[in-house]
Amino acid sequence: MLSPLADRMRPDSLDDVVGQRHLLGEGKALRKMIDSGNIPNLIFYGPSGVGKTTVASIIAKKTNRALRKLNGTNASTSDIKEIVAELDTLSAPNGVLLYLDEIQYFNKRQQQSLLEYIENGKITLIASTTENPYFYVYNAVLSRSTVFEFKSIEPEDIQKAVKRAFSYLEKENGTRFNLTDSAVKMISQACAGDVRKALNTAENCFFASQEENGVRIITQELVCELVQNNTSRYDKSGDEHYDIISAYQKSMRGSDPDAAVHYLARLLEAGDLPSACRRLLVCAAEDVGLAYPQIMPIVKAAVDSAMMLGLPEARIPLANAVILVATAPKSNSAYNAINSAAEDIRAGKAGPIPRNLQNKHFDGEDAEVKGQFYKYPHSYENHWVKAQYLPDSLKDKKYYEFSDNKSEQSAKAYWQKIKGEE
Repeated sequence: MLSPLADRMRPDSLDDVVGQRHLLGEGKALRKMIDSGNIPNLIFYGPSGVGKTTVASIIAKKTNRALRKLNGTNASTSDIKEIVAELDTLSAPNGVLLYLDEIQYFNKRQQQSLLEYIENGKITLIASTTENPYFYVYNAVLSRSTVFEFKSIEPEDIQKAVKRAFSYLEKENGTRFNLTDSAVKMISQACAGDVRKALNTAENCFFASQEENGVRIITQELVCELVQNNTSRYDKSGDEHYDIISAYQKSMRGSDPDAAVHYLARLLEAGDLPSACRRLLVCAAEDVGLAYPQIMPIVKAAVDSAMMLGLPEARIPLANAVILVATAPKSNSAYNAINSAAEDIRAGKAGPIPRNLQNKHFDGEDAEVKGQFYKYPHSYENHWVKAQYLPDSLKDKKYYEFSDNKSEQSAKAYWQKIKGEE
């Protein structure tokens, strides 16, 4: 059985690696390290299919160390012990270059077992992870390594790899092909920055294509059939999840309805209805707030409808609500007020409740002035009377400031008139 196409045509030189010019371009730090042959412990961080394993393999060929590979999903402490046992033997006289894929699945003890050897240089570690290493890699390993972030590949760069893949398949199978530019573009765009996914799609297209007079015809229609529902990169427990929901809320806050519905669509296509609803409610309260107070029941109704309908119909009320939030006037005055009040509480700035607000009607014998003296606002003109509500230590504190939107300015003008502050 043939190995995957991405493995069969893996580049042998840095110049053939697709993308990552910020790391591998001439004069870049990682490129200079690799060219020098003096390789430190490295951690490659980034999404799947962007060249981490390929670069590690190229590095291994540039050293005279024995290459050993482990995958954190299935490797054990005994596998590490076997590698350690090879040190200073004929099988690894110059040490070992260990490529540890998916290091985030190694527990703390497993990672610690490597420390002594990466410290003294007998093992050079190249670890890769799709998760943020600062959260998943043990600090002692992290401090002994240099972290490089690999990024998703742009479609323009992936197109080169796709064309090269079809040429490789042509030579490998002895069958010519006819490939349209639109088919190449669709494959490149549908793989969400993942070269491995693009190459696998290219191979599927090659063997699923119709052969006419000894030529395989690769059409856009065929590509569309093979890539449907496979166009987004999403992991509900990974960085991509948090990046998407962050972009989703920030787009609504930034009043960009086009970007907001784009990220909504990405959440819903991944089936993450709860995150889409939760962030929508948060944004309505935090970012629209008192600039349009009526928005909360509207958004809540849309969320309730979406949860009742389920996917795919849930996208319709949510799209309405997301666009409404994105285009609504914005105010975070209430958000700032509650944060400021909470900050005082956490700092111990509270104090006794003023006597006129307490829920008791009789004073103890030690009270110098007896009586609650609560003033009932509805008994006064305009349903308001001047009184102290904050504790004595905070009586002049201002948590809420009217924002400059029409709704809050209207409320401000009303209360200034009632309180005689004009």
